Amino acid sequence: MAESEAIRVVLIDDHTLFRKGLAELLEHSGRIQVVGITGDPTEARSLLEQTAPDVVVLDLHIPLTNGIDLLTQLREEGFTMPVLILTVSDAEEDIANALRAGARGYLLKNMEPDEVVDAILRAARREIVVAPAMTAKLVNLLDARQAQESLLSQLTGREREILAYLAQGLSNKAIGRLLDISHDTVKFHVKHILSKLNLGSRVEAAIFAVEHKITSNRPFDS
Repeated sequence: MAESEAIRVVLIDDHTLFRKGLAELLEHSGRIQVVGITGDPTEARSLLEQTAPDVVVLDLHIPLTNGIDLLTQLREEGFTMPVLILTVSDAEEDIANALRAGARGYLLKNMEPDEVVDAILRAARREIVVAPAMTAKLVNLLDARQAQESLLSQLTGREREILAYLAQGLSNKAIGRLLDISHDTVKFHVKHILSKLNLGSRVEAAIFAVEHKITSNRPFDS
């Protein structure tokens, strides 16, 4: 894309006044062309197909679904253009879910207009953009993920295998039968797993395994 070309943007937000105001603001910058606006997730799909925008600005909360679910569906359907979440929510969980779903950035609706314009221009260059107010929270998330990865690295191969079965809700006896070891040995491993991961129960371990996609190659035949 040439530097002189305007960035083509689609806005998806269910608040009519907000999206119209944002569209005018972006057009006024002279560097962005708003090629479509909608508040309807179904209409959004056809709009993206028709306009092929460089960047999509998506509200976190839209009717019938939510921004994260819509983004996930769009990625699964093959839409690859950068998507920026624009929202009032400054919750760590929301930014984590947005980036995990494939968002290229997370912006807040109280940002200055020129910051939003700059974020869109950067997203068009495939940069990841986060609102300044969310930077510290993003750092916390990255630090937490690195800490969890470090904990996972302490598990032995057998412990990871048992952790995967915990995610399936299997009892110690069932795991023992699958691995051809006693349920007391499984109990011993589970104790070490909880200790190494700083977890308090099998349920927490199961949730941890699901979140980190710890799976077993051995199918469980009940």
